[in-house]
Amino acid sequence: MASTPSIPLPGRVADRPAVDAETFSKEILQEYRPVILRGQVRHWAAVRAGAHGDRAMAEYLAGFGGGRPLEVMIGAPEIAGRFFYNDDLSGFNFQRQQVTLGQLLGELLRFAEQDVADPHALYANAATAPEHLPGWDAANALDLPTGNAPARLWIGNATQVATHYDQSNNIACVVHGRRRFTLFPPDQIANLYIGPLDHTMAGPPSSMVDPDAPDLARYPRFEEAMAHAQVAELKPGDAIFIPAIWWHHVRALDRLNVLVNYWWSAEATASPFGALIHALMSIRDLPAPEKAAWRSWFDHYVFGPEAGRAAEHLPASARGILSTASPARTERLRAFLIRMLGGRV
Repeated sequence: MASTPSIPLPGRVADRPAVDAETFSKEILQEYRPVILRGQVRHWAAVRAGAHGDRAMAEYLAGFGGGRPLEVMIGAPEIAGRFFYNDDLSGFNFQRQQVTLGQLLGELLRFAEQDVADPHALYANAATAPEHLPGWDAANALDLPTGNAPARLWIGNATQVATHYDQSNNIACVVHGRRRFTLFPPDQIANLYIGPLDHTMAGPPSSMVDPDAPDLARYPRFEEAMAHAQVAELKPGDAIFIPAIWWHHVRALDRLNVLVNYWWSAEATASPFGALIHALMSIRDLPAPEKAAWRSWFDHYVFGPEAGRAAEHLPASARGILSTASPARTERLRAFLIRMLGGRV
C-alpha cells in the first residue's frame, strides 16, 4: 500500500522584541527576510480597546465611522472562510459589496455573539484609513519608517487569503484576534503553482495550493516549497515585517479579526511585474538561440554584478537612460518606453 507523502514542517519566522525606527532601518529592513516584532503596537489605543472583547473592539472601530463605505468580500458558509477561485477558474467563490463600517461590524458581532456555527465569510480588505476610518492614523500611529504609507485596515471573521506576494515592503500589525502567516521565499515560485497572472482575486497572482490542506498528488512540487516555508503566529499588539516579493498566506483565526498594514517602496519606480508581462510578449516565445542572446543583455544591464556600471565607458552626458537612478532618469525611461510602444523607436 502506497504511503501518503509527508509534508515537511515549516520553520519559524525570526522573532524579536519591538524596535525603534533606527534599529528597524539598520537591522531589519536591509536583511530582506521576514521578522516578527513582538508587542510593536501593543500601546495602540485600538489594541487596548480590543483587549476588552469583541464588542469593545467593534465599538472602538465604529467611532471612526463617517468615512466611505468599505468594499467587503462575502463568501457563503460552504467556502469555510477560504476566498478563492470557483471550480473552473472562470470567476471566484465570493462576491464584493459596498458596505458601511457599521453594517459590517453589526454582522460580525451577530455571528460572534450568537456563536453562529457556519457563518458567511466577511472581509473588508485594504480599506485606507484616511478615506474609510478618518482619524485612525492620528490615534494609532506606527513609529517606523514606512514613507507616507497610509494605514490600511483588514476587518473580518475567520478567513484566509491565498498565498500571494506584494510588490512593496509590508508591515502588518495585529490589532484584534490572532493571525497565522505562512511565508515562502521568492525563489519558491516554481513550487507554488501560481494561478492566472491576468485574472486575480485582488491584484497580485496567487498560489493554487492551500497550505493548510495541500493536494500533493496534483501539486507535488509544493512539498519542496514547504521545506522552505516559515510560519509566524501573531497575537494582538504583534507586527510582522514581510519584504517585497516574499510569498505569504494569511489566516485569521478568531470570530472578529482586525489587522492594519502599511505598504511602501524604497522609491517610486515602474512595476517589475509589468516588465515581466512585456517579456512574456516579446521574449518568451523566441527561438532558443535568440532567447539566450537576450539573456546576455539582461545579465549585462539588469541582473549581472556589474549591471550598474554598464555605461561607465560613456561620458556622463551621453549615458541617457543608463544614467544613475533619479526622478529625471525615470521620466526619460518612461518617455522612451512610450515611444517604443508607439512604434516610433
